Amino acid sequence: MDSRAQTLTSTGIPTGKVGVWWFLASEITVFGGLIASYIVVRLGSSGWSEAAAHLNFSLGLANTFVLLTSSLTMVLAFAAVEDKDPKRLGTYLGLTVLLGLAFLIIKAFEYTGEIAAGFTPAAGIFWSFYYGMTGLHALHVLAGVITNVILSIAAIGKVLRPNEHRVELAGLYWHFVDIVWIFLFPLLYLT
Repeated sequence: MDSRAQTLTSTGIPTGKVGVWWFLASEITVFGGLIASYIVVRLGSSGWSEAAAHLNFSLGLANTFVLLTSSLTMVLAFAAVEDKDPKRLGTYLGLTVLLGLAFLIIKAFEYTGEIAAGFTPAAGIFWSFYYGMTGLHALHVLAGVITNVILSIAAIGKVLRPNEHRVELAGLYWHFVDIVWIFLFPLLYLT
């Protein structure tokens, strides 16, 4: 990659990468606090298994597959940057965007079914946590989709150079979003 487009810290690490890692650290505290609160409240009360039984496991599993596949396409996009192949880069970023949108559509379909069945955030503490955690996660997926759309347009228009390092930064964020789902899925759907 062209390091001239990046400013380096005194350690030789690009400042953009340091910034993304700091941002992700702050996001870990947000999701970590939510997950820890969920676990503590769940251990201290009953009725959670009955509420969780109403979740659509198949849709949750499908979303897990979609996000894991999107991590692969993000890695392939970064590989295209390293191979200096803008066409392949645009293709893989586009696939990542489509998979992110697929996740959001599946989640919206799932929310619609749950709300129609009367399982709203006001239906109980489980549902409050469920909508809070998955809703916040969905907003992060949406932010990743928007970021990847911008990068994809720049790649296809061949204006991403000399800022191709941004694909790696977007990839760090995207993988974080996937990892959060890997924690949420078993906590919510497999309990």
